[in-house]
Formats: sequence, structure tokens, C-alpha cells
Amino acid sequence: MNRAFSRKKDKTWMHTPEALSKHFIPYNAKFLGSTEVEQPKGTEVVRDAVRKLKFARHIKKSEGQKIPKVELQISIYGVKILEPKTKEVQHNCQLHRISFCADDKTDKRIFTFICKDSESNKHLCYVFDSEKCAEEITLTIGQAFDLAYRKFLESGGKDVETRKQIAGLQKRIQDLETENMELKNKVQDLENQLRITQVSTPPAGSMTPKSPSTDIFDMIPFSPISHQSSMPTRNGTQPPPVPSRSTEIKRDLFGAEPFDPFNCGAADFPPDIQSKLDEMQEGFKMGLTLEGTVFCLDPLDSRC
Repeated sequence: MNRAFSRKKDKTWMHTPEALSKHFIPYNAKFLGSTEVEQPKGTEVVRDAVRKLKFARHIKKSEGQKIPKVELQISIYGVKILEPKTKEVQHNCQLHRISFCADDKTDKRIFTFICKDSESNKHLCYVFDSEKCAEEITLTIGQAFDLAYRKFLESGGKDVETRKQIAGLQKRIQDLETENMELKNKVQDLENQLRITQVSTPPAGSMTPKSPSTDIFDMIPFSPISHQSSMPTRNGTQPPPVPSRSTEIKRDLFGAEPFDPFNCGAADFPPDIQSKLDEMQEGFKMGLTLEGTVFCLDPLDSRC
């Protein structure tokens, strides 16, 4: 049986479910950076990433650069990495994309997690210095993952089916709107053709027919090859402009704008709902592994 997560033995969750479901748990830390890794899990994978980022920080520190401080906000909706003063979100890691999380057994400050990037789909390893609360942060991420997974299982089936039905109805409405526009255009074309054919003929024996010829309503017939604005009526005034096809398509038969299922406000559903849900299910099924390991293998690694 696949478990949603695996965690250290003899450890209990740090927070109440309400704290992570309705709010978030904040932590302050220093952000050593992130680097691409080849695998979504593995102690050796994160160990190499930590050593690489620590070495890069040693170089920057020798150049007078300080390690940037960040605020972590952990909830069932993910792990946000923010600038502490402005609260600007630098990274937003969704929980179903986080596959591995570990803290250092010997250095209580260092912890790391692997997250699959939403745009590039590459696995990135994030490394932090957290002032001796690395283990607590690791467990908090594990608890948030557990709660998010349970929530997905409880509401997922019903919500998925409802959203699929809504998406199907929205697509059907859009198809009907398109069909409605096509029928309106055909009707307009037929009316124009009828107007052209209903031109009055001059009486028999008449030597001076009307020029230009007019229809039964004594109006100049519509000509698709001549511009409307260059064709004056009998009293010398210009006829009103005919709405362009691009203008007409913005309104339906009842004068309302056609329904757009992907541009209808805050309650939008994404264009490919099933793909997103499959991605979440795959991420939760892979699970989150929590580990305590040793990142520092030599004296150089003991300090950032």
C-alpha cells in the first residue's frame, strides 16, 4: 500500500489542524538558495545540493554578501517563501509538488526540501538556515502535507465530478453561442441577396429607366462590391453605417455578450481541470519523505 508520506519515528505533529487549515505557521530563516537536482527523493541528492549551495555561499560571503533572510509561511496550501519586510512572495511551493524534506541531525539549523517547479517541471532543492528549528519546520511541512492529502481525498471525488459537469456545460454553451453567430451571419447574407434581387423593373415602353435602379421601397439596393458610404440615397444623405462582422459577434441574439467559460470572473475553472487534478493525485501518491540526515561531512561545511 502506498502511503501519502513517511516520517521520522517517535515524532508527533507540532500544530493543531486548524492552525494549518485556516491560517499558516510562520518561520524566519536564511535562504541559502535553490539548485536543480536529478531525482525527486534521496538523501544523497539533497546532501550534494546542500554542499553545493553552502560552497557558493562561502564564496559570496567572502565577497561581503550576506545571506538573505526570508519568511516561510506553511499551510495546507503550500510553503510560501516571502521577503520579510515587503511580504513579497518569492516562491510558492505547492505541497503535492514537494516530494522530499530533510533536516540535519548534527546541525539543527539546516533543512531542505525538493519541489517540482510548476513551469519547468524540473526538481529544485531549496536549502535554509533556520536558527536551530530545522526539525520543527520539517515536521510542520509533513503535517501540512498530511492534512492537504486528507482534504484532497475527502473532497476530491465529489468536487472533481461537479467541476467536470460544469466544464462540460460551459463548453456546450460556448458551442451554442458559436453556432448562433454562424446562423445570424447566414440570415444576414440571405437578406442581402434577397434585397439585391428585389429590384423594380421599368414599365413596358419606357425609354428612360431609373438610374440608378431602386427597389420596391424606392431605395437603392445594397451592392456588396461598392462601399456603402459612397452610395447616397435619393435625398443626398449618407445611409447609416452597417455594423461590421467583428462588432456583431460580440453580441448574441438577445443583445448579450457570448458566454466565455475561461473569462468569467473569480470562479473560473482552469482550461484542463482533469490534467490539474491528475497532477495533484500523482504528487500526493508519490508521497512526502521526511528524513533526518547528516549534511556536514567536513569542517568546511560546519558553518555557512
